Amino acid sequence: MNLRDLRYLVALAEHKHFGRAAAASFVSQPTLSTQIKKLEDELGVALVERTPRKVLLTEVGREIAQRARDVLNEVEQIKATARRTKDPESGTVRLGIFPTLGPYLLPHVIPQIRERFPRLELLLVEEKTEILLKQLREGRLDAAVLAQPLHDDQLHQQFLFEEPFLLAVPEHHTLAGRHQLRLDDLADQSLLLLEDGHCLREQALEVCQLAGAGEKSGFRATSLETLRQMVAANVGITLLPMLAVKPPVAQSNDIRLIEFRGHAPSRRIAMVWRRSSAVAPFLKRLAELFRELPRELLETAPIRIEPKLRKRKTAATAR
Repeated sequence: MNLRDLRYLVALAEHKHFGRAAAASFVSQPTLSTQIKKLEDELGVALVERTPRKVLLTEVGREIAQRARDVLNEVEQIKATARRTKDPESGTVRLGIFPTLGPYLLPHVIPQIRERFPRLELLLVEEKTEILLKQLREGRLDAAVLAQPLHDDQLHQQFLFEEPFLLAVPEHHTLAGRHQLRLDDLADQSLLLLEDGHCLREQALEVCQLAGAGEKSGFRATSLETLRQMVAANVGITLLPMLAVKPPVAQSNDIRLIEFRGHAPSRRIAMVWRRSSAVAPFLKRLAELFRELPRELLETAPIRIEPKLRKRKTAATAR
């Protein structure tokens, strides 16, 4: 048994197809098939159920594939430890981040990371939270920036910041003239929300529950930008995270942003990594750069855009 054969088995478990697993492993299909058969012979058990259309792992095959992942992850940790010993600020870090945060946070952080760690190769993966957690546990990611709470004792969570939410409404909505509102002002309102799988959906549903609001039926967005466009098109109202309305994000003339009075609803953002990670000390230093966001990026006073209102006033004054 060798590490190469374990990698072939893990690839087969992930792709469930000899051809695709071989391509992902950069070998021919016969080579991969032969090595899997040799591994079965060595272990004395069947790892794979071969069917005409797809490949299924046996029960013992699935268990061995999971243990193989753990072994390969430990090998990578050993290599990472050696690299960090020689040069702690070089090498590769695979960092995950979820879609409703990545495009709005990274432009403020990446320049500082590149300046502070010029030899670091930062590989970014943008996926939904559950996928990132799975990849993190399997060792395919070194760390991830996620929203709390997270319930996993095997993961270290380094709190970064708390990001307030704003209410986004169309320019002629009944709430558009408000500068601030209380949470219970949303009672009986229906909000546009994201589809299942987005952590922002769960966070917005919690706010709706506290406020006595509901979800607008017949629509679920696939992205935060779709939500923004639907508000601009007067389809409904929604919650937007603070970073999603700050430059370099373009402001919309058709949307009014309203802050919440008192303690605004918010989400807590943390960097997460395996407690067993060999690069944990470096990840703590990396997390500090994420914590050093300019204060104004998280302030609850958004830029108000009311050009149409100003134009009407100017016209009236001229008359």
